[in-house]
Amino acid sequence: MRKLFIMALITMMGLTVVAGCSGSGNKDNNTNKPSETSSATAKPEEKKDEPKVDKADPFTMTIRHIHIRETAKDSLKLLEEVVEKTEGEVPGLKFTLDGVEDTVNRDVKLKAEMSSGTQPPIFNLFGGADTQNYSAAGRLLPLNDIMAELGLSDSFFDLREFTVDGEVYGLPETGYIEGFFYNKKMFEEVGAGIPATWDELMATMEKLQAKGITPLAMGAGGGDGWVANMLVNNMFVALGGPELQEGFAKGETKWTDPAVMKTFEIIADMVKKKYIDPNVLGLGFAEGQAKFYTGNAAMLFDGSWAVSAVIGETSTVKDDVGFFRFPDIGGKGDGYINGGWSNGYGFSKDLNDNELKAVKGFIKNFYTLENQKRTLVENNKIPSMKGVDNVEGASELIKSIGEQQGSAKGAYPAFDALVKQEVKVQLESVVQELLGGQVSPEDGAKRMQEVQDAANAQG
Repeated sequence: MRKLFIMALITMMGLTVVAGCSGSGNKDNNTNKPSETSSATAKPEEKKDEPKVDKADPFTMTIRHIHIRETAKDSLKLLEEVVEKTEGEVPGLKFTLDGVEDTVNRDVKLKAEMSSGTQPPIFNLFGGADTQNYSAAGRLLPLNDIMAELGLSDSFFDLREFTVDGEVYGLPETGYIEGFFYNKKMFEEVGAGIPATWDELMATMEKLQAKGITPLAMGAGGGDGWVANMLVNNMFVALGGPELQEGFAKGETKWTDPAVMKTFEIIADMVKKKYIDPNVLGLGFAEGQAKFYTGNAAMLFDGSWAVSAVIGETSTVKDDVGFFRFPDIGGKGDGYINGGWSNGYGFSKDLNDNELKAVKGFIKNFYTLENQKRTLVENNKIPSMKGVDNVEGASELIKSIGEQQGSAKGAYPAFDALVKQEVKVQLESVVQELLGGQVSPEDGAKRMQEVQDAANAQG
C-alpha cells in the first residue's frame, strides 16, 4: 500500500506554501461620463444616454456547516468572519449559514440533496467514498483551475481523499488523528504510565476498574454509533494492517477474517469487564465526551477534534489531560495511526457566474495561513495547509498530539472512506449490539460480510 507519512505540528518548519491571494480586485472604472464640451453647436435640449452603473442584483447563497456545538463556537466565529469579508467583496452577495449536526448532514440531508440535485452551493463534505459518489453523479464542482487561479495548488498537505481521477472536488478544513485522551491524575492514582502495548492498557483499565473509576468514557447511543466505530476501526487495522480495510470493497478481505473477529471479541470482553462505560448506549457523542472532561472517567477514545471540548471552559480536568496513540497490539498495523485530512468543504457544480465568484471569494478568504494558525491556536485543530511553522500559543495538549502524530509509522484513513454507506451504517448497528451484549462476535461478523457482499455486487 502507499504509505502516508504525516508531519508533526512541531516539525512543520521550513515547509513552503504558495500564498494564494487573487490579484483581481473589485475595480470600479465607471469613468464614461458624457464629455464636457464648449461647443456652441450643442443643443441644450438633447440628452445623451445616462451612464450605465454596474449594480449587481442581490443574491443569496447557503453555506452548510457542522459547527453547531458549544465546543465549536470558535470555529463558527472564524467562518462568520470569512462570510462577512466575502460578502463585502462580492457585490450583491448575502450568505445564509445553515448549521446541521455532522452525522445528520452526512448521512441524511446531504445524501438526499445529492440524489435530487438540490445540494447547497457550499457544504461540509467528507472525502473518500462520499466525494467519489457525488463527483460521479456530477454534483461537485472541480477545483483544480480555481486552486491554480488562487495560488493554492500546492498549499495542502494531502488532498487524496478529495481527489478523483486527478480532479480535486473538496478542500479539507483541518486535519485529525485518533487516539486516547487520558486523565494524568487518575493514571498516577493507580500507578500507571502511558501504555506502550495493548496488554499494558488492559492492565491499567483493570486497576482503574478496581478503584471504582470508569476506565473508558464513550457515548455511542442512538445515531452516534460511529463513535464506537473509531475504536473498532483502530483495533482491526492494528491487528490486520491498513491493507485489511483497503480490501473490503475489493472482496480481498472479509469481515469474518481473524483480525476483525478478534476485534469484536475484544470489544465484547471489554464490555463484560465494564472497561467501557456501562451506559455507553444511553449517552450521545457529546455526553460521552463530557463524562471524561468532568472527571467521571479516566480515558476517552476520540479524534483530535475533541481537544477544544476536553480543555474548554466547562472542563474540570483541563490541566490534567494527556494523549497517546493506539498502543501496539502485536499485529501488522502496529505503529500506524488513523488520521488525515478528510473533512472540509465541497461546492455545487450548478453555479451561475455570480455564485462562482462567491465560491472563489470564500475559498480565497477561508483557506489562508492566518486562518490555519488561528485554527491551531484558538480551535486546537491540526492544520490542513503547509506553512504553519510557528506554534506559539498552541495548547500543550495539541503539541503532544503533534508529537504522537510525528512518531507514527504512517497513517490510514477511516474505514468509512473506503466502503459504501450501507456498510458503514451496518457496522454502527453491529457494534452497538456488541456493546449491548445483543449479538455474538461471530454473528456480527457474518452480518457485516453479508452487507459487504451485497454492496460489492452492486459495483
